[in-house]
Amino acid sequence: MAKEVLNQLHTVAFTHRNFEVDTIGKLHIALDEQQARLLPIKQQFQLEELLMLSTCNRVEFSLVSAEEIDAPFLHAFLSTIYPTFDSEFLTSFVLKLEHYQGMRAVDHAMSVASSVDSMIIGEREIITQVRQAYEHCTAIGLTGDLLRILNRHVVETAKKVYTRTSISTKPVSVVSLAYHQLKNLQIPLDARFLIIGAGMTNTTMGRFLKKHGFKHFAVFNRTLAKAERLAEELGGTAHDLHALNTYSQGFDVIICCTGADHHIITPSLYAQVLQGEQKQKTVIDMAIPQDLDPVITQQHAVKHISVGFLQKISNENLKERAKELAHVEEILAEAHTEFQQILQVRQVELAMRAVPEEIKRIKSDAINEVFKEEINSLDPQSREVLEKILGYVEKKYIAGPMKLAKEILVQHG
Repeated sequence: MAKEVLNQLHTVAFTHRNFEVDTIGKLHIALDEQQARLLPIKQQFQLEELLMLSTCNRVEFSLVSAEEIDAPFLHAFLSTIYPTFDSEFLTSFVLKLEHYQGMRAVDHAMSVASSVDSMIIGEREIITQVRQAYEHCTAIGLTGDLLRILNRHVVETAKKVYTRTSISTKPVSVVSLAYHQLKNLQIPLDARFLIIGAGMTNTTMGRFLKKHGFKHFAVFNRTLAKAERLAEELGGTAHDLHALNTYSQGFDVIICCTGADHHIITPSLYAQVLQGEQKQKTVIDMAIPQDLDPVITQQHAVKHISVGFLQKISNENLKERAKELAHVEEILAEAHTEFQQILQVRQVELAMRAVPEEIKRIKSDAINEVFKEEINSLDPQSREVLEKILGYVEKKYIAGPMKLAKEILVQHG
């Protein structure tokens, strides 16, 4: 019975392994739009449960359905969620997606939450994203009993991974490492930041900085609209990239990451934004090739943190994390077996839900119909004793078979 239920669980994943991050971004659905878009999907495709997980490098749908989840179904499913996608574009998604069913879907979910399946192993932000995705989908009426049990077990397993291993102790993402470098430099919270480029890397870095209390940001970008979106989020000011040529507010830290194929920050531009200040400045350059002209570090007091420097630290930390993978796999293997037992016990609970009501009905019939005259002839004291006996037997009869059934299933599968 548990196996039949589990086979109805499917996960359809679009991840960094098979798709470009920008392509995955096209699948993102804002939280405030999910109810309106996904509830009708659940009803139309007769899904018992539905869950959407969306991060910067993955979008996944977990489905509970008795129907066969094959290529035609997935094409129809995706075309309904994303009606603006043309057929050829949708077909490319269907051909390249990852599809997991049953225990493979469970194992995949645990690997995702434990960051083993992540682009950067050990980045524990994913456990929060998994939990929040479930809570949101539950709040809007998409999930049910199976995904509830699965999410609880997945989160508990991920917590074991992060507490029992060292897989997440050393940062490996460029953004995380860049922030740690800033922290080590003891940059004050009132520091003036110039953020040059408003792409994903600088957006993530800006969010890190704001979260930790920094608040003075000037954002520069070739496309002013993107600069305005990031500046609004950070509470800063937005400028066209050319405005750097006349910027006169000074700075303490430059965060730069553009897609230019040449040095954006030239010696003359640096001298302009420096405004004659003599104090050492910090430049975190996460671009490839780097945005900062190397000549600047010879002419001025600059603490230059390049992407090459950060990548070297990242590679060393990744080696340390990789050593923990064997231990992580042991925890996931244990969790695999545990979930099978949890699901079996839950199926017993669901199958025996009617038992307590049936016992109560039998007790009521015995008192009010079958032995009504005999009971009515009893004195109050005797009747009270009889009711206590019946109540005791009722509780024991409900608890006993339930406990025995669970033990048999756990021992014999």
